[in-house]
Amino acid sequence: MTARAANSMTSESISVATLFRSAALCVVAVLLSACSSGSHRVDGDRQKEITYSPRVVSYGQRVPKGGGRFKLGRPYQVGGKTYTPRREPNYSRTGIASWYGKDFHGRLTANGEVYDMHALTAAHPTLPLPSMVEVTNTRTGRRVTLRVNDRGPFAHGRIIDLSHRAAQELGLARSGVGEVHVRFLGPAPL
Repeated sequence: MTARAANSMTSESISVATLFRSAALCVVAVLLSACSSGSHRVDGDRQKEITYSPRVVSYGQRVPKGGGRFKLGRPYQVGGKTYTPRREPNYSRTGIASWYGKDFHGRLTANGEVYDMHALTAAHPTLPLPSMVEVTNTRTGRRVTLRVNDRGPFAHGRIIDLSHRAAQELGLARSGVGEVHVRFLGPAPL
């Protein structure tokens, strides 16, 4: 074999290897981008896959009110933590609230209602659905009554996820999180 033929084979081998490596990187990039569109950060350390419920109303369309069903449910696990839904008539806790908005707007909630980021609603990991709670911003004293119709939050240390409007009413929309006191008021009508 001549030196020229050996150089030619080496160039072809490098080209094939480079092409294969580039194709593999493209496939990995596509897979990672697909994963990120269905992921939601649920704790400070890791990404966890959350399967979103179907979107039944597009953003900007009128969100129907009502529907849904009463739901308590069985214990469930998210991010390695077990949550046990239960009736807690004396529920009264102070902790961190966050809010959720446009990514979930128009999707079905855990009890089958349609999430409206402009309504005074919230998500709680264990209270019966739907429930009414009073939420107070501990820093400002601002208070709002909310309908709990969804499950969450699943981020470490958070006790309630507010709709965008609820976060605005409590003065937490800009910061994204804040300390609140949550008090159970009773079951909500369907």
